[in-house]
Amino acid sequence: MMMIYKIINKLYTSLQDLQQLSYNKICIKNGLKIGENVVIRNNVSFGSEPFLVKIGDDTRIGENTTFVTHSGFTVNLRKLEGYEKVRNFGHIKIGKNCAIGNGCVILQNVEIGNNCVLGANSVLSESMPDNTVYGGNPAKYICEIEDYGDVLKKTTINYPLELEKDKKKLNQWLKENLPEKFKPAN
Repeated sequence: MMMIYKIINKLYTSLQDLQQLSYNKICIKNGLKIGENVVIRNNVSFGSEPFLVKIGDDTRIGENTTFVTHSGFTVNLRKLEGYEKVRNFGHIKIGKNCAIGNGCVILQNVEIGNNCVLGANSVLSESMPDNTVYGGNPAKYICEIEDYGDVLKKTTINYPLELEKDKKKLNQWLKENLPEKFKPAN
């Protein structure tokens, strides 16, 4: 029975991957600009104006991220006297070597510099300078990328790097060797 679940899961995952790949290709045909070695996880939306989005090389975009290139509220606002001509569109640019966490919303007229991290579930409504980490709703500055890197160095798990070539072996090593330690409560 477990084998059937594994097959169904593999089929479902492959279908999601194919759906995102197809969507990405349609968006690229409609003007989305994507650099080299960009990883886009599933359920990422480039909105109705993908031609207003540009993503730099070596960037990773987490699942369920949404790019918002216009304000949909203007449709409602235009029904009010004095606002009939209100329209709102804007570009989004992501630099090179960035990491966008799962579930982020990136609003129009925002530029993310090179070597940036946007934490999971963040709503970014302002631009991020190079080498910074932002997070939250609304997303705010947290630290410089080197500070974040130093924190990650302290929590690095040392394992034989050759295991990265075989996910099953790496997972087995982690099951057997990764200590259970948790951050303290504040």
